[in-house]
Amino acid sequence: MPSIKKNFLYSSILTTANYIFPFLTYPYVSRVLGVNNIGICNFVDSVVNYFILFSMMGINIVGIREIAKVKNDKENLNRTFNSLFLINTISTTIVLVAFAASVFFIPKLYEYKELMLFGALKLIFNYLNIEWLYKGLENFKYITVRSVLVKCCYVIAVYIFIHDRNDYILYYAFLCGIIVINGLINISYSRKFVRFTYHALNFRPFICPLLTLGLYMFLTSMYTSFNVAYLGFTSGEIEVGYYTTATKLYSILLSLFSAFTGVLLPRMSSLISENKIDAFKQLLRKSVDILFAFAFPLVVFSVVLAPQIISVISGNGYQGAILPMRIVMPLMLIIGYEQILVIQTMMPLKEDKAIFRNSVMGAVSSLILNVLLVSKLHSVGSAIVWVISEFVVLISAQSFLSKHYRIHFPVKKLLTAFLCHVPLLLCMLLTLRINVSPIMQLFIAMFISVIYCFILQVFLLKNETAVGLYKKITLSKVKHSIS
Repeated sequence: MPSIKKNFLYSSILTTANYIFPFLTYPYVSRVLGVNNIGICNFVDSVVNYFILFSMMGINIVGIREIAKVKNDKENLNRTFNSLFLINTISTTIVLVAFAASVFFIPKLYEYKELMLFGALKLIFNYLNIEWLYKGLENFKYITVRSVLVKCCYVIAVYIFIHDRNDYILYYAFLCGIIVINGLINISYSRKFVRFTYHALNFRPFICPLLTLGLYMFLTSMYTSFNVAYLGFTSGEIEVGYYTTATKLYSILLSLFSAFTGVLLPRMSSLISENKIDAFKQLLRKSVDILFAFAFPLVVFSVVLAPQIISVISGNGYQGAILPMRIVMPLMLIIGYEQILVIQTMMPLKEDKAIFRNSVMGAVSSLILNVLLVSKLHSVGSAIVWVISEFVVLISAQSFLSKHYRIHFPVKKLLTAFLCHVPLLLCMLLTLRINVSPIMQLFIAMFISVIYCFILQVFLLKNETAVGLYKKITLSKVKHSIS
C-alpha cells in the first residue's frame, strides 16, 4: 500500500498544479484580456461547471470510496468500476441534452455560444476523465505526472497564442483543452487496471449514495460556483472579474490543504472498515494541527497585503478585487476545518444524510443572502455570502459530530494558534510602512512569515509534523556532510 506521505506529496503537486499553472498565466492574461473578458470566461466556466456537477452527481466521492474498498479484488474492481461508469454515462448524456437546450433558449448563454461549444467538450471529457478510479487505487504518481505535463503544454500555448483582448475565446478553448487531453489519456490508460464490460453489473448499492452526494455537491455549489453565475447575471462581467481575481490566490492556497484531505479519504475509509478507530482519530488530530499551522499565517499575510497581491497578480484596473479578497481569505480556516469534518470524517463514516443536511443549510443561507446582498454589494456581497454560508455548514457538521461521535471543536488549539499569530500580524502591518515596490513588500513579508512560523511550530508549539520534518532535513544534512 502506498504511504500517506508519498501520496500527499504527489497529491500536493497535482492539486497545486491545477491552480499554479493557470496562476502562472493569470498575471499575463488578466493584463492582455482585461477585467471584462476575464469576467466573461469565468462566467461561462461557472455555468459549464454547474452542468458538470449534475452530470457527475457524487461519483467523484462515491467512486473513490468504492474503488478503495475493492482495489485488491480484480473481479469486484471491474464490476464496481463498470457499474459506476455506466451510471455516469447515462447522467452525462441527459445533462448534455439539457446543456444544449439551455444555450439555445437562454439569451445570456446564447450570447456566448462559441465559448459554450468548448464548454460542451469540457463536460464530455470531464466524464471520461475517471480520476476517481485512479484516486481510489491511490495511483497518485500517475495522476501527478500526467497532469503536470498537460499543464506545461497549456502554459506554453497561452504565451504563444494569446496576444490581445479578442483572444479570450482561444484562452477559454485552452482551459477546456486541459480536460479534453486528460480525459483521452485517462480513458486509454484505464485498461491497465480494468476492462470495460456491461455484464453482471450491480447498480443498486450505488444509486442512493450517488444521488445523495450528488445533491450534496449541487447544494454545496450554491455557495461556491453559483455565486459567480448569479453575480454574472445580476451585476455583469466586470464584477465577475473582480470576484474571481479576489478568489484566485485563495483557491491556490486551499488546494494545498485539499491535497492532504483528498489523499486521506481512501485511507480513512480503510481505517473505518478495519475498525481502527484510534488510528482514525489520531489522523484527525494531526489534520487539525496541520491546518492551523498552514492556514493562520496565510490568512494574516494575505489579508494585510491584499492590495500588493492584487497589484502583482493582475495589474491596474483590478482594485475592486481587494476588499472581496480580504473578506474571502479567512475561508482558509473555515473551509479547511470543514473539509476535515466532512471529507475526512463524515464521508468515511458514510454519514451521507448528515452531509446532505449540512449542504441544505448552506445552500438555503446562500440563496437568501445572494438575493439580499449581491445586487446591492456586487462582488463584495458575493464574498460575504460565501463566508457566511460556509460557516453555517461548519457549525452544522461540528454539531452532528459532537453529538453522535464525541468529536469536539478544538477550542484550545484555535485560541493558542490565534494568540501565537498576533505578533506575525504586527510584523505584516509594519512591512506596509516600508517604502519599496509592492513585489518587494511581498517578498519581505513572505521571508518574515516563513522564519516566524518555522520558529513557532518547531521550537515553541513543537508541532509533531513540523518537528519530524525538521529532524529529517537536519539528519539528511548531517549524513551528507559526513559522506
